[in-house]
Amino acid sequence: MPDSVVIIPTYNEKENIERMIRKVFSLPHDFHILIIDDGSPDGTPQIVKSLQPEYDGRLFIEERAGKQGLGTAYIHGFKWCIARHYDYIFEMDADFSHNPDDLLKLRQACIDGADAAIGSRYVTGVNVVNWPMSRVLMSYFASVYVRFITGMKVQDATAGFMCYKRKVLETVQLNKVKFVGYAFQIEMKYTTVKHGFKLVEVPIIFTDRTAGTSKMSTSIFREAFLGVIQMKINSIFRKYPEG
Repeated sequence: MPDSVVIIPTYNEKENIERMIRKVFSLPHDFHILIIDDGSPDGTPQIVKSLQPEYDGRLFIEERAGKQGLGTAYIHGFKWCIARHYDYIFEMDADFSHNPDDLLKLRQACIDGADAAIGSRYVTGVNVVNWPMSRVLMSYFASVYVRFITGMKVQDATAGFMCYKRKVLETVQLNKVKFVGYAFQIEMKYTTVKHGFKLVEVPIIFTDRTAGTSKMSTSIFREAFLGVIQMKINSIFRKYPEG
């Protein structure tokens, strides 16, 4: 059985999902793909299902009723992947803002000794294409803020392009992860570090989507801003067994 699976959460990604699936399956490593769809009304799950016979035993979909948040989608996917004993479990967006070719670099970083690898926009400067400057600044200073509050030495704390070794996800007590929006990405990195695992940042170039609609909102940003302080306070009273 292949050792790697890519979790891709979707909501209304009909313009992107078939191209993304075909691209991942064209890579020179045998990845499986798990789509977590939150009730897309645009036909995204139907497109995935139409491709399953072509990629039998490699392409999977879990459908959930309605939008339940990015964090819960990934937690659902992590548990699914752990139960099937994949060694390397990836997070990636469906919209090509993350280059599928970089999956190979993230996997290699974990093979070379990392417990988790981050596809980082900021570890070698600001590597973002087609974002308005306001969005770049908001994202960049969010990571500065997270470093200040948490003490984590991670340049891109909100990154959503990740590779985790299975042992990390088996250790971090997924049921205790609180956040459902983009703050989920911060919490997962922080919890990974607190458990003593090694996080490595791999430089990538992030390109804003050209098709479909962004899911970012002010409420998601607010959760991240206020939630980081609460997360830090809670961590003072929590034990983190070494992984």
